[in-house]
Amino acid sequence: MSIRLSARVQRIKPSPTLAVTARAAELRAQGRDVIGLGAGEPDFDTPEHIKQAAIESLARGETKYTPVDGTPALKQAIIDKLQRDNGLSYKAAQILVSCGAKQSFFNLAQALLDSGDEVIVPAPYWVSYPDMVLVADGKPVVIEAGMDAHFKITPEQLEAAMTPRTRLLVLNSPSNPTGVAYSRAELQALGEVLKKHPDVLIVTDDIYEYILWNDEGFNNIAMAVPELADRTIVNNGVPKGYSMTGWRVGYAAGPAALIAAMKKVQSQSTSNPASLSQAASVAALNGDHAPVKDMVKAFRERHDFVYKALNELPGVSCLPSDGTFYAFPSFQGVIDRLDGVSNDVELGEYLLEKAEVALVPGSAFGCPGHMRLSFATSMENLEKALQRIAEAL
Repeated sequence: MSIRLSARVQRIKPSPTLAVTARAAELRAQGRDVIGLGAGEPDFDTPEHIKQAAIESLARGETKYTPVDGTPALKQAIIDKLQRDNGLSYKAAQILVSCGAKQSFFNLAQALLDSGDEVIVPAPYWVSYPDMVLVADGKPVVIEAGMDAHFKITPEQLEAAMTPRTRLLVLNSPSNPTGVAYSRAELQALGEVLKKHPDVLIVTDDIYEYILWNDEGFNNIAMAVPELADRTIVNNGVPKGYSMTGWRVGYAAGPAALIAAMKKVQSQSTSNPASLSQAASVAALNGDHAPVKDMVKAFRERHDFVYKALNELPGVSCLPSDGTFYAFPSFQGVIDRLDGVSNDVELGEYLLEKAEVALVPGSAFGCPGHMRLSFATSMENLEKALQRIAEAL
């Protein structure tokens, strides 16, 4: 029998980052010594006090359903964190806890967008933004910002992309895949454009907030332009900063009416995140941040090595990252001179076969000719991987 799939699902593609990780695992199962630099997942264990909080929650029998939008304790911890770290004030009705920041964005798209509504997505972008807009029958409007622009859009580009159908602007800083962060002044300049378009909402994806080493520190649009706070959705979570990817807890903060609509969407999909994960997340947000600082120190050291090593490869050019655990070098010079390789997807397969190193092609992020390299692995693996790439090229 032939199954007729929905037009909605046929618009979208599987996650390229997960596909690369699966391909690397497949080769490893065949006995190949593949080094995977595709997954965006800290290689550190979850800090001990966070794991202990989950164990204690289990011992108390906290294994039942929680409210769809999160436990009161976790919502309060999120409110406290946003006030303490970001100077932003929220009430419980303005917070939604979800199964990761990815679900928060999905909930937002489903709650906000009607058919044909436009969402401005700067490229390079995180792979799922355009597809989640498409699932909601929206239209992604991509603004390209290449290396010459430091991967950041300008106010002029933003103004030119605005139309009467624009509903939402997506900002991700520090960025996946580039590691680049917008400065406060740059956000303020974008804010001047947004003030002229009062019906446009902004979602700021702050998931890499803590993994940052630039001089200025963290800023998002609501912090830089307080007048826009009432139409900004802050999207964040515990997976990256606390090495809790498998715990699956994210959160969104924003206008109460929109958060209520997002909660409604979630109530008909996953319902609440896991109860034990929420207890662990309270400990993460309220507890000792020394382990986070230790991780960031290690990521910075790895970044410095990778940045230098990449720029020493002929035909490769890489900008320094402000944070995250990604480098996003241009391999266009390599693509232009390698026989049998005409684009970044073919280069990714070439490096997988010849160097046994898995990278994610930049076209997955809306920026062909680049490759995303995750340095969320040991220095030993990074040294070996970069040596293999150098030999393969």
